[in-house]
Order: sequence, then C-alpha cells, then structure tokens
Amino acid sequence: MKHKCTLLLFIILISVFTLKAQNPWIISANQSEFSNYYGVTVANGMIGIISSPEPLKVKEVVLAGVYDIYNRGRVSNFLPNYNLLNLNLSINGDYLHSGNVSNFRQELNMKEGSFSGSFDYKNIATVTYSYYALRNLPHCVLLDVNIKAKSGIKIDAENVLETPSSLRDQQNYYHEIDRPHLYIPLLTSIADSPSKNIKVAVSNTFLFEEAPLSEPKIYHKVEDSNKHSAKFAKEIKTGEQYSFSVVGTLLSSVQTPDPFNQAERMTIYAKLEGKERLLNRHQKAWDKLWEGDIQIDGDPQAQQDIRSMLYHLYSFTRENTDLSPSPMGLSGLGYNGHIFWDTEIFMYPPLLLLHPKIAKSMIEYRYRRLDAARQQAAIYGYAGAMFPWESAASGAEECPVWALSGTFEHHITADVGIAAWQYYLVTQDIEWLKEKGWPILKATAEFWASRVELNNKGQYEIKNVVAADEWAENVDNNAYTNGAAIKNLQYATECAAVLGVAAPKEWSKIADNIPIFTMENGVTREHDTYTDQKIKQADVNLLAYPLGIVTDENQIIKDLKFYETKVPDRDTPAMTQAIFALLYSRTGDGATAYHWFKDAYLPNLNPPFRVMAEYKGGTNPYFATGAGGLLQAVMMGFGGLDINPQGGIRQLRTAMPPHWKKVTITGVGLDKKTYIQVNDKK
Repeated sequence: MKHKCTLLLFIILISVFTLKAQNPWIISANQSEFSNYYGVTVANGMIGIISSPEPLKVKEVVLAGVYDIYNRGRVSNFLPNYNLLNLNLSINGDYLHSGNVSNFRQELNMKEGSFSGSFDYKNIATVTYSYYALRNLPHCVLLDVNIKAKSGIKIDAENVLETPSSLRDQQNYYHEIDRPHLYIPLLTSIADSPSKNIKVAVSNTFLFEEAPLSEPKIYHKVEDSNKHSAKFAKEIKTGEQYSFSVVGTLLSSVQTPDPFNQAERMTIYAKLEGKERLLNRHQKAWDKLWEGDIQIDGDPQAQQDIRSMLYHLYSFTRENTDLSPSPMGLSGLGYNGHIFWDTEIFMYPPLLLLHPKIAKSMIEYRYRRLDAARQQAAIYGYAGAMFPWESAASGAEECPVWALSGTFEHHITADVGIAAWQYYLVTQDIEWLKEKGWPILKATAEFWASRVELNNKGQYEIKNVVAADEWAENVDNNAYTNGAAIKNLQYATECAAVLGVAAPKEWSKIADNIPIFTMENGVTREHDTYTDQKIKQADVNLLAYPLGIVTDENQIIKDLKFYETKVPDRDTPAMTQAIFALLYSRTGDGATAYHWFKDAYLPNLNPPFRVMAEYKGGTNPYFATGAGGLLQAVMMGFGGLDINPQGGIRQLRTAMPPHWKKVTITGVGLDKKTYIQVNDKK
C-alpha cells in the first residue's frame, strides 16, 4: 500500500512538472513561476554563476578553490565573491526590474552552457540577454545583451563592482588602455580574504559591436569605498537593434601569484578575442563534453532530468586541475564548499566513464593532499594516510568539531583508495599508477593495517566509527566501513602485483579476516548493535554496489527488502534511493528500480528549473552528490555499464523501467565507445 500511495504522489508531481512539452536540452520558466524561485547554475568548473529572478541580474558568484574562515565557525569555507555581472539597465531614465517589465522568461540551455532571459518594457523595447561561464577561459564570464527598440529610446547601462562583506581592504581602480587602434576601459577591484592570506581580483570591460574608436564613451563612477562602476549611454532609433556585452575575469592568489595584473590581462585578452571567437570556443568545449551523453528513448521528462544531472556534474568540474567538487558543486556556499566521500563514491564514477581526464583532476586533488593525510594519521596515532572527512584547500580536517564525522567517519580513506584503483582499471595508465596511484593505495592500506584490532577469533575488527549511515555514531564493525577497508587492502595488494613490488603479507590476511556480520533473519547487519533502526542512507547495500562484496543475488535482494523499509520519507539524501534503483535493476526488477529512481529525486526538485535539493522538500540545491548517484543508477543500473575488475569497461544485462525503450550511452572510456541497452521485456 505504501508503494501505491508513493506512486500516486509521483503521478501527481509528474503531472505538475510536465504540463509543457519537454525539451531535452532546455529548461525554461516564465515570470508567473518566479514567486518560488531557486536559482540554477551556469559554471565552467572554476566559476559558478547562480541565476536571479530579477532581469539582467545574478544571485551569486562562486570561485572554486578559494577558502578562508568567514562567518561559518572555526573552519574554512567558500567565500562570497565579487559579482562580475551586476548590470543596471535603464530605458528613458527608468531602471528596469521585475516590477516594470512584462513577458519575462528565462531558460537554461544545457547543450550550450548558457542562461538566457527576455522581457518587454512598456511596449517600446524588447530586451534579451545571455550569460556564460566561458568553458574555454576558466576565470572569464560573458554577459551579452540585445535591445530592440519599437520606438526611439535612450538606454543607460552601468556595470557595477561592489566588494562583498566577506572581503577586506578593497582597492578600486579604473584603467584605460589607449592605443591608436583601440580603447579598453578596465573596471577593476582587488581585496583580501578575511585572514589576508588570499588576494582576490576582478576586472571587467564592455564589448561593443561598433568599430574601434567609435564605441560609446565610458564614464567611471565612484559611489563609495566599496562600490564603483562603468557606465555608457546610447540612443536607439525606432526599429533598430543594439547589442553590447560585458566580459570579466575573477581569480585569486590561489591560482596565480599576481591576481591583480593577471585579471586585467585576461580581460584584455577576452576583449580583443571578441564575442564571436569567445563563444565559438566555449561551444566547442561544451560539444566535446557532450560527446559523453545519455539518451533515453521512451521517457522525455527523465531524459531532460538526466541531462540536467550530467550538465551539473560537467559544470562543476574540469580537467587539468587539482579541483574536486563539493556536494553542492559551484551552486552556492552549501557544505562550505568542502570535499567529502560524495566525490569519490557518487560523483566520480560517472565522470570516470565519460570523461576520464576530469576524473583524473578529482584524484589529483587527493594526491596533492596525501602528505596532509599522513600528518592526520600520525596525529591520531595511526600509520599511513588518513584522509579528512571534510577537506578544503590544505587537506587538513575541516569538519566542525560538533559533528562527530570529522573524528570518526574513517571510511573516507578507503573511498579515496578505491577511486584511485578504479582510475587505473578504466584507463590502464601504468605510469600514473606508479607515480600517484600506488602512493595513495599504499598509504591508505597502511592506515587500515594500523586501524584494525585483532580479536580472539582471529578477526580484524574496526571499532568506534561513524557509519556511512551517519545516524549510527560510535559503532563497531560498520558494514560499509569494514567492506571499504577490505577493498582498499585488496586493491593495494593488486596494485603492488601489477607494479612488481612487494606488498606486506598482512594486507591480504587482514582483508580476508575483516568481518561482515549477518542478523538472525539472514540480513547483513549494519553494525554490531544494529537491530531495526531507521537509517539515514544506504550502507549495507553498498556492499553489493559499488564494493562487490555481497554478490549472491538472493542476499542482495534480502538486504534491499529489509533496508528499504528503514529509510524514512524525509531526511535521506537522494543517492540512497539511487543505490536501491541500481541494485533492483541489476537483479532484474525494472519496475521497482524505476520506483526508487523517481523517489530518489522527484520530490527533491525545486522550481522553476527543477534544481535538485539534498532531501525531499529540501531547499539547498544543487545537490551534485544526488546527481552522481542517479547517473550511476542509469549508467551502471539501467545501462548495465560496469568497471571490469580485470580492467576496462564491460556491459551487464540489467532491467529497465517498463516504459523505457532503450538507453544509449555515448563517449564511454578512453576509446569513446557507445553502449546500448534495449528493453526486450516491453
């Protein structure tokens, strides 16, 4: 009965969200839907821009990798940063805002990595605008504005730089590059982080379509010590269209030793590249990303939603960095921008299969902080490396003291080791394994060898941990922690064999004797004192996937049937039900898999762009961890993809939702293969 009621809820929610035909690439909304508004993000893996219900505005700008202590207790966090695209537009002296425009629409174009808006003003002008976090230039953004005059009008456009309260000791500059063939006015601000350890710089300029030296005159205005602007005016005749752009750069001393000069250099570069070249390169970069795609035949709404999940993971990451995404990616300041196990276990696997170079950046993040993890282990009296539960810039523990996870949720160390081995299995990059994979696997295995405790039965127990199910605190022999430690030790031993180096014999002995217990009913026990308590998220079920420790199908189903009843209707993160969906698909029950697939995210969606929150009814989007879990449900569940333990990628026969006809996954692995799963049960 419970599942029937839940299914009815799904049908009602689906009907609400699918009143209009679904475009597989574009999510749109009109002004009537803006009263309950959750912004959607345009990002390039470095800069995140969050939309606003106000025309020509953005809510917030996030810069990856820049952390300092500010208003969030005693731990570091993403800093509220400069808004590069703060544009004021007036027509005939009337400042435009949501209260005096009509026919206001917005849309996210996932294929192009752009956000657009359009509106009318008093039947005398139509304004359209689009903004981009340029994929080809990681620190640059572009806002493009077009105004069509239905009668003669005068516009005033003002680009404002205001220093946020999170930054200190700002300095505002207005520079003019004046050459015989060009004129570039630069609106620039620099400021310090609260600790003064980091300097942030921003620089903007206008792009015009007029010939050089015939562009509108720019006026610099200083309002107060925290704010200055660049402004121009233009008269537009009846029937004419006029276009201009704002291009800007945001970066910090984390990325370059001289952010002040480099911000202006990059803005000059973007200015002289010109809008057309910038957007062509941006589009080519997104086209390359979308070579890795998922196509659903038979469910238009699921197609759009899955694309949104993939779009957000692509937006929050990039190759050739040592950056790794937080649970909320670049969609805001949620979870302080810290890195958790969410990365390695949920977001990483889909990216590893579709874009191994992006996955490599995520592992690089851990590798560069391996020494910090070694120091952390030593502080606790352990050997090897102990990765922090919450990690930021330094790799030290950033979890608030009141949260016991920072002290006791040790499975994160195994999660990092598992991800390292998976990268090797998919890429077969032996040089990377020697240089970076083996140091990670060796150090994490050494940690577990020192962390286990031998009991009088010859078992190596792991005591006093916070479980993957975080409602279980300070428990012994947590199923997932024990299972992850087993795999970490096994993978380290396999790695040593591949490289021809000697692995300590105790690694295999310990792995073979770490216990996984069952209850009297035959269900795998979550921890030593577990009976039938509610659980926050999947724990035991992760032994079947991704760990592959529980392989008997009857046992997998038995564990599913038990623990799915222990998940409450609220307060469980989206990836919990995603794991249920994946496992039901792999055990041949497509209908139940589809139930959990929808339950994982549909009640979490927020208007008007279907942005996913962490929990049902939650208000903290966008939850990239949930997106990663759901993409695994589609790719490794419905699509049957699997990382082959012998190396490479294979495809399993799995079950699809009954009404889906086909799943096509393109651009998989280094050879960019296409995998197709057809629903032959229809």
